[in-house]
Amino acid sequence: MNRVQIVEVGPRDGLQNEARTLSHEARLRFIEHLVHSGLKRIEVGAFVSPQWVPQMAGSEELIRTLYGKPPAARFSALVPNVRGMEDALRTPIPEVAIFGACTETFSRKNINCSIAESIERFQAVTKLAKAHKRIVRGYLSVALGCPFEGAVSEQKVIALTVAFLKMGVHEVSIGDTIGVATPKQVRSLLTKLKRKVPLHKIAMHLHDTRGTALANVLASLDLGVRVFDSSFGGLGGCPYADGASGNLATEDLIYMLHGMGFKTGVDLDKLLKFSLQIESEIARKLPSRLAAAGLPKVAQKRHKGPYA
Repeated sequence: MNRVQIVEVGPRDGLQNEARTLSHEARLRFIEHLVHSGLKRIEVGAFVSPQWVPQMAGSEELIRTLYGKPPAARFSALVPNVRGMEDALRTPIPEVAIFGACTETFSRKNINCSIAESIERFQAVTKLAKAHKRIVRGYLSVALGCPFEGAVSEQKVIALTVAFLKMGVHEVSIGDTIGVATPKQVRSLLTKLKRKVPLHKIAMHLHDTRGTALANVLASLDLGVRVFDSSFGGLGGCPYADGASGNLATEDLIYMLHGMGFKTGVDLDKLLKFSLQIESEIARKLPSRLAAAGLPKVAQKRHKGPYA
């Protein structure tokens, strides 16, 4: 299968870690540009406390605005608990995402509960979502290394993935939250994971903190993964993990995929045209390599959508 799905997380995972909070209008422009470029799955906000993540305040209003006309993409939003799910149900959002962790320390730091308590919480969220015909995606953070506990048991990651799928999550995103994984490690985990779950239910969420994200994508592709999370411009990280900056840049990912003959449906030239705009709004340079270097002229033709 030569088609790869990109789950664009810049408007949520990207912006939530920026020092500058974008206005409703700026967030809306950002999302509309991503849609215009051909991205079909976009995480646009989070139903979390603005006290803890002020950059995501106003997500309900943003989603209502986006659904003021028939959307050209499938939007999703993060929910931490039943209260967040109830808030999401006041909007037309068709997909929500829950976020757990693979170590006890990170779970308590990130969502203020143990792993077991988080599973109980997510079961209630999933039940409520399914009752209202909303689909649920699941994130597993620090699956390949934890800033507090170091190495993470592959068996624990596998067990949590199975638990998420059993509760009705349609897809589990495996996160290298602090960007420590290497291709050997990714191959080892996925080889064991695919003995327990079908890899079409798995996405990879890889950070480029130490420059290994694209190498880890390649390892994942070789094992059969065809869904990857990425963030426009390489925006974002995790506010609860020091050194977790470096989300894989969407444009860097797509450049490699197109060069390998994979189809994404994204017009990379269109996508890149928003780089200067977003840099102006967040008041810093994007870490994306392609945003800095641009498309080489000899490669421009093959990166055009919609069949790229």
